[in-house]
Amino acid sequence: MLTRRTLGLSTAAFVLASGLAGSALAQQKTTIEFWHGLPQPLGGQLEQIVQDFNASQDKVQVNPSFKGSYPETMQAAIAAFRAGNAPHIVQMFEVGTATMMAAGPAIKPVYQLMAETGAGLDPAAYIPAVRGYYSSRDGKMMALPFNSSTSIMFYNKDAFQKAGLDPEKAPATWPEMIEAMKKLKASGVSCAFTTSWPTWIQLEQLGSLHDTPFASKSNGFGGLDAELKINAPLFVKHLDTLVQLQKDGLFKYGGRDNKADALFPSGECAIAHASSGLRSRISKEAKFNWGAAPLPYWPEFAKDGPKNGIIGGAAFWVMTSPKRTPAEYKAVSEFFSYLARPQVDAKWHMDTGYVPVTLQGFQQAQASGFYDKNPGADVPAKQLTRTPTTENSMGLRLGNLPEIRNIIQEEMEKAFQGEQTARQALDNSVKRGNTVLRNFERANKG
Repeated sequence: MLTRRTLGLSTAAFVLASGLAGSALAQQKTTIEFWHGLPQPLGGQLEQIVQDFNASQDKVQVNPSFKGSYPETMQAAIAAFRAGNAPHIVQMFEVGTATMMAAGPAIKPVYQLMAETGAGLDPAAYIPAVRGYYSSRDGKMMALPFNSSTSIMFYNKDAFQKAGLDPEKAPATWPEMIEAMKKLKASGVSCAFTTSWPTWIQLEQLGSLHDTPFASKSNGFGGLDAELKINAPLFVKHLDTLVQLQKDGLFKYGGRDNKADALFPSGECAIAHASSGLRSRISKEAKFNWGAAPLPYWPEFAKDGPKNGIIGGAAFWVMTSPKRTPAEYKAVSEFFSYLARPQVDAKWHMDTGYVPVTLQGFQQAQASGFYDKNPGADVPAKQLTRTPTTENSMGLRLGNLPEIRNIIQEEMEKAFQGEQTARQALDNSVKRGNTVLRNFERANKG
């Protein structure tokens, strides 16, 4: 007979049993520690993807942790590895690629992880310019691409119209850019043009678009003994042009890295070269009609037209640890397989403004009508895929590249301040940057 007392006892026993079962299930899960360097709101969007993965299965628990900026995340991961407690996965910005590849036993390459665990991941599914950046010279994928960007041009359509320019036609070449700047200034615009990320966009991307080496040895892919080549005629002409444009009041230097980002959405500058990831901010803040277009090029240095651009952003690296088990690596591979799904890639792209890293992700975004509703949102992907990659447009594989970027920015600023010529700035950049490269070579050779 079922009495209130027996019902109570039965219920208590059920709850206890359920709790034990839940606890046992939790214990069966393989836990993965994932360190990333994305602040809010992007960090929250990334962690939502992790939660979606966790909810999709009952075998793996991925724990995301924000560890500060990309350089701070890199330093934290290095310290943890030395202490024997490296996270399973760390997000690393693209300029840290050479450092991670030189880390040897500290990392497990993605191609090796997938082969050992039998997980499915087709490198050919990735956009070549993205895949190439994170692959070894023989084409083996070393890290999992995820949040990739590239640099493009944003322009103020209202300002163009006021200046008598066609608001539906952005300048395609640098001569056209310069003519547009003059008309914008004549119409009363105080800042015709600015740029974020001066070294990435105005030198690294410049070399890629014009199929001109930024450094020897295929931009460093061919060996640690690479040397900078940024005092070649293309780069000298380009920097000399920027210096002259600044003197003429047509170009505003907005500072290092992404310091100039605010100058376009605020309406101060009519044209900006910036990361494609700026699109989200512009959409929220700009009080004017605007458009997006590929970066311009110099016709005399690109007789056959411009090549593909190179990427920015970050990738996910697998780290090793003395106590790491095969089950943990298997769990990492399952998480990576989830991230590689086209629907996950397409959603991340459409939600954040980062470029789709897979060809199917791009196609899914296209099929959904996203680009019809958001004109110009496909410019980054089209710029990345418009030509096959060359050894000068695959990306850069240079040790301590963040330090080299700072050196180049210092020398560029001296040129903008009139303390030296463009040629002197780039000669000094090559000399000082090559010293950094030799130090990296000595520390990592053999």
